[in-house]
Amino acid sequence: MKLYQQTIKESVSLSGVGLHSGEKCTITFIPARANHGIKFQRMDLDDQPIIPADVDLVVAINRGTTLEKDGAQVQTIEHVLATMVGLEIDNILIQLSNAEAPIMDGSAHEFVTAIQKAGIKEQNAQRNFFEVPESIFYQDKEQDVEIAALPLDDYRVTVMVDYNSKILGSQHASLNSLSDFVTNISKSRTFCFLHELEELHKNGLIKGGDLTNAIVVVDKKVKTSEIEHLSKLLGKAKVDHYEPGILNNEALHYPNEPARHKLMDVLGDLALVGRPLKGQILAARPGHSTNVAFARKLKKIMAEESHVNIPQYDPKVPAVLDINKISKILPHRYPFLLIDKIFHLDDEQVAGIKNVTMNEPFFSGHFPGNPVMPGVLQVEAMAQIGGILVLNTVPDPENYWTYFLGIENFKFRKMVVPGDTLVMKLELMQPIRRGFAKMKGAAFVGNNLVCEGIMTASIVRKDL
Repeated sequence: MKLYQQTIKESVSLSGVGLHSGEKCTITFIPARANHGIKFQRMDLDDQPIIPADVDLVVAINRGTTLEKDGAQVQTIEHVLATMVGLEIDNILIQLSNAEAPIMDGSAHEFVTAIQKAGIKEQNAQRNFFEVPESIFYQDKEQDVEIAALPLDDYRVTVMVDYNSKILGSQHASLNSLSDFVTNISKSRTFCFLHELEELHKNGLIKGGDLTNAIVVVDKKVKTSEIEHLSKLLGKAKVDHYEPGILNNEALHYPNEPARHKLMDVLGDLALVGRPLKGQILAARPGHSTNVAFARKLKKIMAEESHVNIPQYDPKVPAVLDINKISKILPHRYPFLLIDKIFHLDDEQVAGIKNVTMNEPFFSGHFPGNPVMPGVLQVEAMAQIGGILVLNTVPDPENYWTYFLGIENFKFRKMVVPGDTLVMKLELMQPIRRGFAKMKGAAFVGNNLVCEGIMTASIVRKDL
């Protein structure tokens, strides 16, 4: 799995019709900054509202997943979301010219092709995984659905479907690595049974459905008298083959294509938890309603465990800036270079660490016998990390100085002692104007906030 967040290199669009609405829609994928997340935007509405991919915004799950915020909806977005999961895209703005995303060929394949054409770009921010801490179970007895999430240092999904159909039988599908999504899952198309078509049509659905974007399973012999009506529903001049099996003998992309498509739906619906997952997902007979219910359960557990504003630092992930690169940007040297690594850096935020050891020169004279890192040096360490953020706004940072002009409302919550790893995060409170930057900073040891405050700095060329 990718360790750093990703977006796309450039915008890309494609057009089609909505499966249920039958309305034309253009979908445009646009690059987004780190920590932006996956968001949709309705370009056809006056205020062009933005709707985050958030399970709390799900309002309908009838043959597709619908999100709504402030009266604006986006519909049938599960295949688009599955594409983002499969390609490990964390940050993207998805613009729609209508309420329902285009169904394309009924799979994720054309979305995948578009994203690959745009190109994928790694960003200077670690991914904020939710690692399943222990076995999590969900059951819907009425629908005979069971879903489980088990701890695993990867993301794997296994799905079983059983529709009591002699044609489909019991099917299984597995995705053992996200790197296999494009080849093994993305081309699996949506499907339904022939006997469901009439009811779906009566409910105002599948107005854009035909045999080019869906698999229709014929689980009983069709009377000749029904063929003309069936052709009309499917928008086909003639249905040539209607014996039990796949309507018109459409070739399947995979022998177990329905099970693989259900797995793709699971990927897309679970993306609504808002963070990439690490765990083994096992789902028996899943559907959108149960996928969403399970996503809500996962998000609730995430909320109970999450520590908002604490930057996610994984020491195993390579640094954005190691000490050698830091030394090329900042003029500080031992014993006053107080940061060891930058692990997140974008246009608005920076995060880095200071490993506190007993070898620090200040411990010999600061509270001997009771070593505590001086608060002023915690501020200085944060200031140096803030300097990295400010210098990141110019193409030649080695030619600039950063000077701190003021600190406000600094509070020290807990002591920092040898053995601690001080994790610090700073973010711009407003755009940098005329070389002046105002930043809000916080430092943590583990899940504990140790200090926080506001800093103001200026950036000045060395030759001035």
